[in-house]
Order: sequence, then C-alpha cells, then structure tokens
Amino acid sequence: MNKWNERFTSEEYVYGTAPNEFLEETQQKLQLSGEALAIAEGEGRNAVFLAEQGMKVTAWDYAPSGLEKTKKLAKARGTAVQTELMDLEEAQWEGDRWDEIVCIFGHFPEKLRRQTLLGIKKAVKPGGYFVAEVYSLCQLSYKSGGPKDSRFLYAPEEFWTVFSDWRIVHFFMGEVVRHEGELHNGLSHVIQFAGQKPEK
Repeated sequence: MNKWNERFTSEEYVYGTAPNEFLEETQQKLQLSGEALAIAEGEGRNAVFLAEQGMKVTAWDYAPSGLEKTKKLAKARGTAVQTELMDLEEAQWEGDRWDEIVCIFGHFPEKLRRQTLLGIKKAVKPGGYFVAEVYSLCQLSYKSGGPKDSRFLYAPEEFWTVFSDWRIVHFFMGEVVRHEGELHNGLSHVIQFAGQKPEK
C-alpha cells in the first residue's frame, strides 16, 4: 500500500513503545483530559500513552499495519485507542472537536503541512492544545533520523504564522537526544510546540 505500511509490518516496534519524551513532559505539566487526536501516529506509542493518562484517544495513520500495532499495544497496556485509516490529504477537520491534537514526527510536503496545521487550528476546541515535536530544517546534517529531503522538514515560522493568535505555552528549536527505536537515534535538531487555542 505504501512504504509506511511495509515498514510497520514487522513484529518489532520500529520507533519503540515508549512515548516521545517531549510529549510525556508536556502531558505531566498540562494534566490534560478529554478527547485527544494523534495524527500520523504510526505504531501507536504516543496514542497509547495518552490513553493511559485517562484521555479518550483516536489515532490517525494511513498505514493499516501501524494501526493494527496500535490496537495491539493498547490491549497489552490494558487500555484502548480508537484507530482510523486516514490520508491527511483527504482529512475533514471538524471545528472545535478535540481537547488536544498531537503530532510527533509527522512529516509531509510543504503544501500538506500547511493544510494540516490549519486543519489542526480549526479542530482544537477553544481552550484546547496542540502539541508537536518534529524535525527542523537543520536535521539533515545530524543523520539521526527523519526525512532525507528538506522539503519534508519544518521551519519555525510555519508554527508562528499559523498559530500567531494562540497562547504559546512552549516553543523550542534546537538540539535534543532521542532514542526512539532504531530510526530515531542520537543527537537531533527539533522544533517543539505546545499552544493553547483562545477561548471564545
């Protein structure tokens, strides 16, 4: 079906089963509740973590094999995640739908990136949050994971322009060390964003 579906067919969780460190730290700080959406969620490690925090979680991905592993991981952890096969090119973003949307290393071409960020802005409820950690344009020289094509990497102004009217709880661009399975491993250059949609 696609390269991600093929990649996730192995028994091994290629990005591990532990949540992303920034997401874990942010959830502990914000103590969010309600309904969460994890986009481009892969094998489910972050969605399952959110479910373990008591949130009602939906995971979107366009690799059926990844969604199957998400359900398997959730069952093993004694929780549940709703899964939906979703190509973000075709996503219909319902307004004011989610208490939290999460994007961890979801990388897309520039046009789809902006379309997705605008969709997220629309779909978060007033008072809700968007949390992301993604590779920056500087990541190419680090060789520790992520796309090998700069067109799939993020510039900081993509967040600043789309979410200029949100309350920025956290913004960081720089080096972090990530050990997330075999494909995210070592010193990396990332952008971290946590923002809250204004109340109406």
